[in-house]
Amino acid sequence: MLKLIQRRRQILALALFATVLATMLGCSQSNFQSTFDAQGPVAESQLKLFWVIFGAGAFVFVVVEAALIYAMIKFRRRRDDEMPHQTHGNTTLEITWTAIPAALLIVVSIPTVFTIFSNANSPVPVDQGGLVVDAIGHQWWFEFRYPHPDGGGQEVVFANELHIPIGEPVNIRLESDDVIHSFWVPKLGGKVDMVPSNDNTMWLQADTAGLFYGQCAEFCGVAHANMKFHVVAESRADFDAWLLEQAEPAVDSPDPLIKEGNSVFLRNCTLCHDNRSVMQRGAEGELIKNKGGYEFGGPNLTHVASRGLLGAGVFDNRDESGNVNSAIFQSNLRSWLEDPEKAKPGNLMSAHADVFTNPDNRLSESDLNALVAYISSLK
Repeated sequence: MLKLIQRRRQILALALFATVLATMLGCSQSNFQSTFDAQGPVAESQLKLFWVIFGAGAFVFVVVEAALIYAMIKFRRRRDDEMPHQTHGNTTLEITWTAIPAALLIVVSIPTVFTIFSNANSPVPVDQGGLVVDAIGHQWWFEFRYPHPDGGGQEVVFANELHIPIGEPVNIRLESDDVIHSFWVPKLGGKVDMVPSNDNTMWLQADTAGLFYGQCAEFCGVAHANMKFHVVAESRADFDAWLLEQAEPAVDSPDPLIKEGNSVFLRNCTLCHDNRSVMQRGAEGELIKNKGGYEFGGPNLTHVASRGLLGAGVFDNRDESGNVNSAIFQSNLRSWLEDPEKAKPGNLMSAHADVFTNPDNRLSESDLNALVAYISSLK
């Protein structure tokens, strides 16, 4: 029996140690989604607020535990002690231990309110010329739409990779096409929900160039864990050049295999995927869904071969130097097209696309080769 009790204590101690270790590793600044490595003003203000709240909580914990331990030792009952005198109520003491927590809450609430309003109001709103991006949540990928650099009410459509210029506030209009999602880039700012028919807004700013990881932070279905995106922060010149490039149609290659792949794409993929990067807003300024509002519209593929992610984060197309590698992209694309359900369980393409649901219409090996060649040419 004694050995069993000792064994249980050892297991409990090991579990406690593992929990503490996991918590400490999760708080490491080196983690690519660490909130302790703030890279923008929104994330920095939220981190400062965290330390204020954490400090207040730690202070309360230490004081209360110290008083508790002192009382346990000082007033513990000895063997020869008689039953102590019973006291019912102490007005002074009750007022004191009510007033002190109330004062601490007031102290903490002041920076909290200031931080909330600061993060809610962009320093350069859209009506003052601030950059605006529409971010739309889908099951299970993110769509981004930028105003066309040439104007005219058109938008440049992209997926799963948000480009922003460094040092500039970016106004993000959050929408959802189906269920509740949540937009979160830990190193740039806290999460904000994307609610169907109830649009939200937020703003972000990156102070340094680099690649930042984002994801959906609200459970939205079976493939929620694989709903990720990248934020690419770059110079204003590089951002402008990228946006102009994305506004152009993909290069039409004369290669026979690529042309064959285009035919395969037109026959099998265009019900859900578009290969035009520019879309027009509706007459009332509302967003027009991909593929004319088809229920299972998928990501725009105009320049998909230039993106760092495939399958909304299932595959990373970058090499060790951080550049999109064509060979890696082709290998990832083939794996995705051969068995999307294995790569991303629950995805809508494998559940609804005819080439995956109807055995008679499955892609042949030659069709697959041609389709990989065509999509890989979309840069």
